[in-house]
Amino acid sequence: MQTMLKQRCQSAVGKQAKAVPAVAPKVGRARNVVVAQAAPAAAKVAAPSISRDEVEKCINAIRFLAIDAINKSKSGHPGMPMGCAPMGYLLWNEVMKYNPKNPDFFNRDRFVLSAGHGSMFQYSMMHLTGYDSVPMEQIKQFRQWGSLTPGHPENFVTPGVEVTTGPLGQGICNAIGLAVAEAHLAARFNKPDVKPIVDHYTYCIMGDGCMMEGISNEACSLAGHWGLGKLIALYDDNKISIDGHTDISFTEDVAKRYEALGWHVIHVINGNTDVDGLRSAIAQAKAVKDKPTLIKVSTLIGYGSPNKADSHDVHGAPLGPDETAATRKNLNWPYGEFEVPQDVYDVFRSAIKRGAEEEAAWHKTCAEYKAKYPKEWAEFEALTSCKLPEKWEAALPHFKPEDKGLATRQHSQTMINALAPVLPGLIGGSADLAPSNLTLMKISGDFQKGSYAERNVRFGVREHAMGAICNGIALHKSGLIPYCATFFIFTDYMRNAMRMSALSEAGVVYVMTHDSIGLGEDGPTHQPIEQLSSFRAMPDMLMIRPAGGNETAGAYKVAIANRKRPTTIALSRQNMPNIPNCSVEGVEKGAYTIHDTKAGVKPDVILMGTGSELELATAAAAILEKEGKNVRVVSMPCWELFEEQSAEYKEGVLPSDVTARVSVEAGTSFGWAKYIGLKGKHVGIDTFGASAPAPILYEKFGITVNHVVEAAKATLKH
Repeated sequence: MQTMLKQRCQSAVGKQAKAVPAVAPKVGRARNVVVAQAAPAAAKVAAPSISRDEVEKCINAIRFLAIDAINKSKSGHPGMPMGCAPMGYLLWNEVMKYNPKNPDFFNRDRFVLSAGHGSMFQYSMMHLTGYDSVPMEQIKQFRQWGSLTPGHPENFVTPGVEVTTGPLGQGICNAIGLAVAEAHLAARFNKPDVKPIVDHYTYCIMGDGCMMEGISNEACSLAGHWGLGKLIALYDDNKISIDGHTDISFTEDVAKRYEALGWHVIHVINGNTDVDGLRSAIAQAKAVKDKPTLIKVSTLIGYGSPNKADSHDVHGAPLGPDETAATRKNLNWPYGEFEVPQDVYDVFRSAIKRGAEEEAAWHKTCAEYKAKYPKEWAEFEALTSCKLPEKWEAALPHFKPEDKGLATRQHSQTMINALAPVLPGLIGGSADLAPSNLTLMKISGDFQKGSYAERNVRFGVREHAMGAICNGIALHKSGLIPYCATFFIFTDYMRNAMRMSALSEAGVVYVMTHDSIGLGEDGPTHQPIEQLSSFRAMPDMLMIRPAGGNETAGAYKVAIANRKRPTTIALSRQNMPNIPNCSVEGVEKGAYTIHDTKAGVKPDVILMGTGSELELATAAAAILEKEGKNVRVVSMPCWELFEEQSAEYKEGVLPSDVTARVSVEAGTSFGWAKYIGLKGKHVGIDTFGASAPAPILYEKFGITVNHVVEAAKATLKH
């Protein structure tokens, strides 16, 4: 073993010539002492029938596939796959339940690589075990245009990848969402006299960077509170980040922190070679049913590299030809570039037969379940088909102009409770704002430890984790429809999770209330200004700001129907009327005319609005018409849907020869120029708000009927 490896491992665990216990009583690293927990005898498992040399050969095959692919692509992160290879061997060859030939086998264990930069680790495992999506030619095309092996795992590109990871800390949150989905469905459908039809684990590998990110602590706090016993996270404790050794910025006792969060914690001191210790730790983790488990696995980043291991040099750059040759020699790997010995394939490809048998056994269990519980099976089958129930949208209420005007957050509450009985997959909640966001389902209790079958989720003040957990629930692919809520301004806390929803094709419904300065006295810290425009700029995010009850119903119809595209619904605190001609169908078009000139008469001016300000546009139209102007009023609740309409439809709503245009929205003018043109005017707010009652704020910031009228007259002078 190279000198560097000896020094590092001796400082941590003593000389490697001695036998290393599966779970040691202490860690001897000076800067991070961890109290470990002894594995009970019942948790110990027998070693596999293959020899230690064969196991080591399989592990090194993982390492060199990653090394070779990263060298060929001239970019990537070889250190993590080299250090985590023993974990990969155990998970894919001995522990996880999956079918490489059917990546969507429902009862599979889920794997999440939270340290997504180490994607060649996952691709190596998928190739070796026989996933059709990762043949050798795709390994050789790592990080190239059009390949199925992008730089970070992407669920929408590579079949078999559960979630998209890369932004550190997001993956463990997704894993928690996957575990929530399993716990919820198991509680709803499993029966004591039949083998469980929902029974799988979620495994996650996370690194030091994931541990540093605040989002992981938010989510892992919840996981501990919920007692998610089928969640097992392996922490690649290699103490290296891009800046160098983590002792420059990260010296806390992670294991004690996770114990405080309510996790079961195990430490494997020598993750580089102690395969028996890893095996025992995973068995111990599975023996604990009422807590998630963190297995801290101390490794050397870039294990086997004589000159780069245990340094940031191996984190994010190829080894290069010289160091690769030295590593081959050091690890006694006589095989050429991208060469995998047949006996290694034979070991890993046994997963194909094993997976087919697991799936067949599950189908047999399902048949037994169906025979005993036909009603529950029908519900389970309908839900997990991921198809929406027929005529579900008929549950959405409709409103007349004479109906009482309410805040759209109140209409949202009505929609959630109208949909809850007809959408059994609807599950979600708020970041400690349920009484304000109005997101509780009255037909359900709280999802808690001991009551996983319930559908109201209490996320606490954890917006970022909330969004990422909902992504995991959505990507469980079991028909669950997650929604989550907070004040619209606090999307700034959770923006990356929302962006990952859009990127990952996760149809999360974001219920965002208090959408403007109309929230009043809480002031500029809570008043959204630029948020609408920022989400309109986000690819594949539907941003809907409804006016009144019918448009809120339309927003929910669109959001629920889009199962591969997230929707953000911005909802008001203040009341507004149910404006005539506002409709569900109009929302589906994105923008539509709600008030028009007489038939065949060209508009002199077009007034456009959204949400609570649409009322101002209709009132201004009435004034202008009394002065002889021909006015069209257009509601524009969702720009993205409008842009998807035909050119003819868009021209019909916003005729290009009508250049006198005014938009009114209690938000920034940014983006409106696309629709109002150079001659148009925007009535809104391009500064921060203030603390005062909402009517005063609208007056002081000039968002009034009179200002809309004046703006319209100004455009008519051009």
